[in-house]
Amino acid sequence: MLIRMDTVRTILLHRSAYADNDLEADALRAYLKDKGVFVVNLMSSPGAGKTTTLISLINKIKDKLRIGVMEADIDSDVDAINVAKQTGVKSIQLHTGGMCHLDAGMTKAGLDGIDMSDLDLIFLENVGNLVCPAEFDTGASLDVMILSVPEGDDKPLKYPLVFEKSDLVIINKIDALPYFNFDLDKVKERIKMRNNNATIIPISAKTGEGVDLVADYFINKVKCFKE
Repeated sequence: MLIRMDTVRTILLHRSAYADNDLEADALRAYLKDKGVFVVNLMSSPGAGKTTTLISLINKIKDKLRIGVMEADIDSDVDAINVAKQTGVKSIQLHTGGMCHLDAGMTKAGLDGIDMSDLDLIFLENVGNLVCPAEFDTGASLDVMILSVPEGDDKPLKYPLVFEKSDLVIINKIDALPYFNFDLDKVKERIKMRNNNATIIPISAKTGEGVDLVADYFINKVKCFKE
């Protein structure tokens, strides 16, 4: 059967499918700046140590900054409970309803639920995934990615976007370096290929090595944000 081309409707798309979210994210950033609240979007694959790193970091800086945490997962409230118990800071759980990422609207809904009036810094722990979270602007002031040693030093080659958009890349589980074929110099080079402006800090959330450097990084970022 032949189909005449003049009977087929053509729709021209001249803007990004993410345009509405991008506008909402920009508006949210402006709102947060006005409120003086610094929000960090924390991304990683499952098992990279996001929550453990967060707990170790918060316990280093909670006497200097008023901190809140929003934990995003498809289901369960395990991480939010762990963070609250082990740090004592305000923590809430966000359920994404099956979505593998957060967007600006979801972030705003979480912020409305946590009460920002007495906070300086909010960590938004995104869903464990190296693809979807990198594609959606959450409206955060800073994007941070955690890569763990067991995942391999080739991840910047396989998942470029998350490295391209991250202001800080934390390389976690360096205490496991003797047991894995992971080249620290090579992974730093590959990250810089994707994003020459990224700050890279190797740590072990388990032993505490390097966590002080991450703590200083965030203290300085929040200070500059509020000036």
